[in-house]
Amino acid sequence: MSVVHDIDAAGRQPLGAVTLAGAWRCLLGILWREGLRFVHQRTRFISALVRPLVWLFIFAAGFRSVLGVSIIPPYETYILYDEYIVPGLIAMIQLFNGMQSSLSMVYDREMGSMRVLLTSPMPRWYLLTARLLAGTLLSLPQVYVFLLIARLWGIEPPPMGYVTVLPALVLSGLMLGALGLLLSSAIRQLENFAGVMNFVIFPMFFASSALYPLWKVEEASPLLRDVCGLNPFTYAVELVRFALYGRVDTQSLLLVLGFAVVFLGGAILAYDPARGLVARVRGPGAG
Repeated sequence: MSVVHDIDAAGRQPLGAVTLAGAWRCLLGILWREGLRFVHQRTRFISALVRPLVWLFIFAAGFRSVLGVSIIPPYETYILYDEYIVPGLIAMIQLFNGMQSSLSMVYDREMGSMRVLLTSPMPRWYLLTARLLAGTLLSLPQVYVFLLIARLWGIEPPPMGYVTVLPALVLSGLMLGALGLLLSSAIRQLENFAGVMNFVIFPMFFASSALYPLWKVEEASPLLRDVCGLNPFTYAVELVRFALYGRVDTQSLLLVLGFAVVFLGGAILAYDPARGLVARVRGPGAG
């Protein structure tokens, strides 16, 4: 990689020092490495599908006869419960993928490739964004395999929905992956990831529109409805839901974009060795 050897006061290369070709090679390298890791970790792919399939085959099937969903956008007729929860299960795949990426980020930051990359001439924000993009792209084949299995189960959105949902999947994957990056900046040990699973992932999933329409939630608890309305995961689910049926939910689109920018910006600041959480956790004398 061709770089200019000018070092600023903090010991880092200036942002303009890296060539476009070098940045492109770095991006391809990160994408290639994450892809190889994903291929070699077959259990990761299987576990990503087992969770939503259990919900679809067991939970949704059990409630199919008692929980129908009335005509609400984007649906144009009454639908069965298992059809309603498919977008939420898609977002669940992306949520767990984002958290899995954050788990690997904790390992890589301490003893893996990211420990080396974070000291390279590449800007830190670029490395984090490239890692985020790699994780998001890896979630796409998982989602489409799930959609194929769901179609065999009888969940059949419009054929064009498989195309129109792709941009929504990318945006929601970036938002949830950025959240994982932000969380990884505060996780110092792999053992602490279990706490994140319990106190972040599951509350986000259950306190959203993934399992029930918000108007049904409001009938039971207006307070819970307000909590769901503040949950970023809700808007990822609704963005995917509308896109799967060829429609755009403008509010969800804008909020998902906004949350993605906020989470990624927070992660970039947190990984700044001078100002971020990493520096504060390590302490002034830590190496």
